[in-house]
Amino acid sequence: MNNNFSDDFLIKDKFSIKKTSTEYKGKLTKEEGVQILIQEKEKLRELQEKLYADGSKSLLVVLQAMDAAGKDSLIEHVFGGVNPQGCNVTSFKTPSSKEYAHDFLWRHYLALPQKGMIGIFNRSHYESVLVCKVHPEYNLSEKTWDSVKDFDKKFWENRYESIRSFEKHLANNGTTIVKIFLHVSKDEQKKRLLDRINEQEKNWKFSAADLPERALFDQYMDCYETAINETSKDEAPWYVIPADNKWFARLSAIQIIIDTLEKMDLKFPQLSKEDKAGLDEAKKQLENE
Repeated sequence: MNNNFSDDFLIKDKFSIKKTSTEYKGKLTKEEGVQILIQEKEKLRELQEKLYADGSKSLLVVLQAMDAAGKDSLIEHVFGGVNPQGCNVTSFKTPSSKEYAHDFLWRHYLALPQKGMIGIFNRSHYESVLVCKVHPEYNLSEKTWDSVKDFDKKFWENRYESIRSFEKHLANNGTTIVKIFLHVSKDEQKKRLLDRINEQEKNWKFSAADLPERALFDQYMDCYETAINETSKDEAPWYVIPADNKWFARLSAIQIIIDTLEKMDLKFPQLSKEDKAGLDEAKKQLENE
């Protein structure tokens, strides 16, 4: 049985969100999946150490999903075992007035991982073609546009082009990009939102603002489908992971990230002859103390 799902969810051709499963989990049981995840976390820890030691490349993981799809818990369960010095998570909320005073990509440049690091975007620059497409009036806060009438087909084409150029530039300069969409069904989202209301320890997770956005679920799905089709490229591929089963989404995500790191040809630094001689001398001194 193939227990590696990293290639199964790569978007290679035309993507249809309605034809894509949210509940697929292979032939694994939850118990098997959780056990494999534990093993994969050790692999990820070792690869992250190698990335840090190599110091010539970085990895950017972009996570997008609807509310309650499991982004936060995925970050916790997938990256919980890596060295925090080599990993940085940025959660992008509504832009501040300072951020609105720059172009829509500016704040994302500031959060990019430096060489040797893993950067995780919890939501990302894609919000500008998702929530801002569902609510085009939000774009007026950029103070560049006069009316929502300005947000026509050409406007959105330019946004996708800007995103493609941004990601291609990063890829050409040492940043490997993995983009993951956690594809949760509307029924499963309803269940998880109700859990947040019914379980007292989860009450803090619930926001009344989630309900108006849920009413626009189908519009969001259309926006995701378009954005993924417009921007899934070899240098910045999209993976659409079934997310109705959180344990399976976590397992699939970590396998995608591990396979990506393994393809980056990472190397531990090689010491020069002089440095090796210095090590030998240091060893002698320590042993003779």
